[in-house]
Amino acid sequence: MPATFAASIAASLRSALANTPFAAEIPPGFTAQVDATQNRQFGDYQSNAAMILAKALKKNPREVAAAIVGAFAAEGLCEKPEIAGPGFINFRLTTSALTTRFGALLADEARLGVALTDTPKTIVLDFSAPNVAKPMHVGHIRSTILGDGLGRIAKFLGHRVISDNHIGDWGTQFGMILWGWKHLLDEAALEADPIPELLRVYREVNARTKEDESILEACKSELVALQGGDAGNLAIWERCVELSKSGLQKIYDLLEVSFDHWYGESYYNDRLAPLVDDLLASGIAEVSEGAVCVFFRDDEKLADKPAIIRKSDGGFLYATTDLATIDFRIQELGADAIWYVVGAPQQLHFEQIFTIAKRRGQDADFRHIAFGSILGKDRKMLKTRSGDTVQLADVLAESIERARAIIEEKNPELPEEEKAAIARVIGIGSVKYAELSQFRMTDYIFDWDTMLSLKGNTAPYLINAYVRTRAIFRKLGSGFGSSSGELVLTEEAEKELLLKLAQYAEIVPTILEDFRPNALAAYLYEVATTYHQFWEACPVLKVEGDIRHTRLALCELTGRVLRHGLGLLGIGTTERM
Repeated sequence: MPATFAASIAASLRSALANTPFAAEIPPGFTAQVDATQNRQFGDYQSNAAMILAKALKKNPREVAAAIVGAFAAEGLCEKPEIAGPGFINFRLTTSALTTRFGALLADEARLGVALTDTPKTIVLDFSAPNVAKPMHVGHIRSTILGDGLGRIAKFLGHRVISDNHIGDWGTQFGMILWGWKHLLDEAALEADPIPELLRVYREVNARTKEDESILEACKSELVALQGGDAGNLAIWERCVELSKSGLQKIYDLLEVSFDHWYGESYYNDRLAPLVDDLLASGIAEVSEGAVCVFFRDDEKLADKPAIIRKSDGGFLYATTDLATIDFRIQELGADAIWYVVGAPQQLHFEQIFTIAKRRGQDADFRHIAFGSILGKDRKMLKTRSGDTVQLADVLAESIERARAIIEEKNPELPEEEKAAIARVIGIGSVKYAELSQFRMTDYIFDWDTMLSLKGNTAPYLINAYVRTRAIFRKLGSGFGSSSGELVLTEEAEKELLLKLAQYAEIVPTILEDFRPNALAAYLYEVATTYHQFWEACPVLKVEGDIRHTRLALCELTGRVLRHGLGLLGIGTTERM
C-alpha cells in the first residue's frame, strides 16, 4: 500500500522547499504540516508551511507560498497547488490518484491502508480495576471502555499489548467482609448472585460498626488474622475473590472486554517490604516521624507533597503496591510502556509514582490516561433516585431493553432471536459510543434519548449507516465479489466519499498521540454523513456498467471502514436493524 495522500503531499512539499531560493535559510527541524481541508471547495489538503516560514524568514507569506508552489512537483498526485488567503497552500488530488487509491483500498481488506507502526512497543495497559466484593458502578464505564478501545487500536497498529485488570482484592474492607461472612452470610443468595450478597454483607457490617465498637474491633482482628496468613480467613478470602471475579466476568463478557491478567493488589504483598528496604538503602526514601516517605524537594510542583511508602504503624499504601507493580511489569512482563486508564482525581498519585520510578532508573513510557466524570441531566454525579451509585450491570441491561423497544417499533416482523441479538449490539454499542465519542477529559451527561437516537453522532446512526451499505447487496442477492468492471469516478459525491474513506489510514495512527478515541468516532460520523450524501446524489442500482460497479465498490468500502472502525472502538455491527 502506497503512502497516504497526506504523507505523499508532505513528501513533495519537502522536496519543493529544498528547491526554493530560501532553502538554506529554513530553520533546522522545520516540518511542513499537511492537513485535510474542512471544505473541499478549497481543495482536498492544505498547508500553512509558507505562513510559518515567512515569520522565521521575515518575508511576505504569499511570496514564500509562491516560491513553494513554483518548485512543487507531484505529477499524477495533485493538480497545481493554489495559494489562498494570507498564504495557505491548497492541494487538489487528481481523479487518477483517487482511482488508484480506490483500487488499492479495495484490495487491502485487512488493514484498509493503515500502516503498522515503525516503533512497536510492549505496552502494559492497566484499566477497569474494580474492587472485589463490590459491583461495578457507572464510574467504571470510562476506564473499562476507554482502556479496551485504546488496547484494540494499539494492537491493530502493531504494538504488543498486555492488559492487566489490577483489581482491589486486598485491604481494610476485607476485615468487615470476613466478619460478615461468618455472621451474616446467606449462602443461597451468595450462590445465586455473589456480588450483591457480598455488598449487602459489607454494608450491614459497616452500619453495625458505627453502632457497636466491639464489632469494629472484631473486624480489625479478622483483617490482622488474614494478613498474618490464618488458613480459615485465607480460604474465605480466596472464595470471595473467585466469586467476585465470576460476577465481574459476566459484565466483561457482555461488553466483550477481556484481560490477559488479573494481577490484583494481593499479588504484590511479598514484594512490598523488600521494595521499601530498597528505597531506603538507595536514599530515595527516608524515615520521617516514623513513616517512610519520598520527598520531592527539587520539584516545584511536588515539593510540599511527599509520598508515604510505609505508614508509621508498618502498613503499606497504594503507592507501595503501585511501585512494586511497576517493577513486576518491567522485569517480568518486559514493558516498554505502562498506561494507566484511571480518573483525573488520581493525577497527583501518578505524578509521584512516575517520579519515583524514574529516580529508580526505570525509563518506561509511563502514562496516566485520565478522564472526567459521567453526569446526570442535573449536571451532578449520576445517582439512582434513592441516591445510590448507579450499577453498571443495570445501565447495560436498561440500554439493551430500550434498544429492544426501538427495534420492536421499527421492525416488529424480525424473528425474536434476531431482535435480541440486534438489541444487544445496539444497546451495548450505544453505551460505549456515548463514552468514546467524548474527549476523555470532558464531563458528559448520560442521556438515554440522545445515545439511542437514530439521528446525530450516535452508535445507532453509525450502525444504521453500515446496515444501509449492506442492504443494497441484499437487494442484489449477491455480495460485492459478483460485481465486475472498471473503477470510474464521475461525480463529486463519489470523489468526496472516496477521499473520506482514504483518510482512515491517516486518522487511526494519530489516535494514540493523545489517547483520543473520540477523534476516530468523529471521523466515522463524517464517513456516515458523507455516505448518506453520496446515497442521495448517486443512484446505484439505476445505473449500469462501470458506474454501477464503482458505486457498489463505494458501498462495500464504506461498510468495511465503518465495521472496522467501530470494531476498533469495541462496538459491533449488525446486518439489519
